[in-house]
Amino acid sequence: MKTIIAEKPSVAREIAGLVGASDKQDGYLTGNGYFVTWAFGHLIGLGMPEDYGILGFDKSALPIIPNPFLLTVRKIKKDKGYIADPGALKQLKVIERLFNQSNSIIVATDAGREGELIFRYIYEYLKCSKSFERLWISSLTEKAIKHGFDNLKDGAAFDGLYQAARGRSRADWLVGINATQALSIAAGNGIYSLGRVQTPTLALICKRYLDNKHFSVTKYWQIQLLHNKELIDFKSISKTKWEDQKLADDTLKAIQRNETATVISVETKSVTEQPPLLFDLTGLQKEANKKLNLSAEETLNIAQSLYEKKFITYPRTGSKYIPEDVWAEIPNLVRALQDRETCKQAVSKVKWGRFNKRIVNDLRVTDHHGLLITDKIPSALNAKENEVYDMIAFRLLEALSQACIKEITDVGLQVLHYDFSAKGCKIIEAGWRSVKGSFTDDDTEPVQDLPELKKGNELKIKEASVLEKKTKPPVLYTEAGLLSAMETAGKEIENEDERKVLQNIGIGTPATRAAIIETLFARNYIQREKKSLIPTEKGLQVYDLVKDRKIADVSMTAEWELALQKIENNDADVGAFQKEMETYASTITNELLQTSIVHNLPQLVCPKCKSQQLIIRDKIVKCPDEGCSWVQFRNVCGVQIGIADIESLVNKKRTSLIKGMKSKAGKKFDAYIVLDDHCKTTFEFEKKKMK
Repeated sequence: MKTIIAEKPSVAREIAGLVGASDKQDGYLTGNGYFVTWAFGHLIGLGMPEDYGILGFDKSALPIIPNPFLLTVRKIKKDKGYIADPGALKQLKVIERLFNQSNSIIVATDAGREGELIFRYIYEYLKCSKSFERLWISSLTEKAIKHGFDNLKDGAAFDGLYQAARGRSRADWLVGINATQALSIAAGNGIYSLGRVQTPTLALICKRYLDNKHFSVTKYWQIQLLHNKELIDFKSISKTKWEDQKLADDTLKAIQRNETATVISVETKSVTEQPPLLFDLTGLQKEANKKLNLSAEETLNIAQSLYEKKFITYPRTGSKYIPEDVWAEIPNLVRALQDRETCKQAVSKVKWGRFNKRIVNDLRVTDHHGLLITDKIPSALNAKENEVYDMIAFRLLEALSQACIKEITDVGLQVLHYDFSAKGCKIIEAGWRSVKGSFTDDDTEPVQDLPELKKGNELKIKEASVLEKKTKPPVLYTEAGLLSAMETAGKEIENEDERKVLQNIGIGTPATRAAIIETLFARNYIQREKKSLIPTEKGLQVYDLVKDRKIADVSMTAEWELALQKIENNDADVGAFQKEMETYASTITNELLQTSIVHNLPQLVCPKCKSQQLIIRDKIVKCPDEGCSWVQFRNVCGVQIGIADIESLVNKKRTSLIKGMKSKAGKKFDAYIVLDDHCKTTFEFEKKKMK
């Protein structure tokens, strides 16, 4: 017998159907010489400090450097502590029994660093020594799975991948556990979580927020002219930007008296816009955030669901290319899209026999190739799944199309001795832009049509006006913007090797970036303000403490990723990397233990018992007297209540108007939070003004 182990039940069922294991048992399927079982993601993980006998946050125990690292069954929270997850324990017993009854194992966890770690930690925890082979696939279609089984790889070929995954896992433990405990001890008030990737990500958000907030907006004025030639209206704008409105107004009057502009230069150039490459996961998340306002996590979950339903290839990819051997399948995919109503018209724009091969590059394919649809076309998806699926399908059609060729014309004009400019654009060949019929990007202004213009032409000024403009601060990050910043964090790094690595890696990996952003929300470090991500008081407090330390520095992630890549390719020793991480964890722990957090918290007396001073934490405000037990949660209907409002609630029995709270049905509302005579909180809604 052979045991096949997948990462989750849905994938196991697909594989079981293909190998003829149709007999359902508790925790596995069997038949035709196979057991097919599954993990539920990470069943086994690194032990926590309590597994080493270190209880609570103990300054004298820091830094905690496990030797050896212990593996434990996944834990869940119960009462005030953690216990082994009963579901994980039960499934682990099933896996152990099947491993013992088998001659060999086929690993079918997701083909990537984390998938490798999920299996190897189980294998190591169960002290298994059976030989194993690796199923390495990018799609769950029948064809892909069969091809994978025909080309099973020796498990040892992925030892480098496992060493890198384990190195990453241990490094995150060493930094995360020690830095979190050290800063929390130094703070003495609540838990301040730090991490290898979450802390530099928080630093990006805080820095941008502060740059935006402290930006000094200045006004300036430009003059805009309206012209007409050959029945075409077009505009030009002054090159001068006046800082004094009166000067601009005076200039306008002089121009209005003149009534004529002279063309002093005409420059026309042809611009070739190559089609976009396929989506990698981060690219899809950015696009879905911009167009559909989906969070990175929502997009990942939708893509994962589409993958498990066999409609798209493996979504957790960092590549935008496909290998040469996948190219032969592309015409079938395009043909299949003709049966999808939303894609029919777009498919008709693609030139058969002239597919653009720019997406084919064996050297640029990482664990998995760029996102593709499969030849199974969906018919019954929910609205969001349909939108994300169409994004992937349209991107494939665009990527296969020819370049878009534009003619860009820059015109220089002069009125009196003032210079003006006009820009025009003509589409020569629509190419890939015809797929969606959109000829400019969302973030650029549409470019106007210009008539035929020659140097020396005199143009009448139909209208002239002064436009008031403002300098713009750096924009706050949206989730799409943050994903871009995480992806290209290497731009500011001086070391060339590190910069090259980060060009393709940035902070985190495509598979983990969504989880990092969600962690920052869960820690109450960031919040959403419309589409923007902004730090909370707590987030800014943490940033202020760590901004000059190495833990907030993206270059550290670059160094680690560089080392992990070398380990993955068997070019570096994982032991040396771990020693370096242990030294680093010790340094950061000692640094953080010497910091101090100044708590500017008000002294508030409990409104119920009128005797105890309230304890204020970032998630809760409570009376320390258990007999009184007055408590107020700081997150109310999805909105974090600030210190000023807590103070107002306790002292004046009501907060200011809290905006943007969400009901259970998902409807937004604004209300005051008020304390009634029994010290219970209720909502008071604004009285609608009579019209």
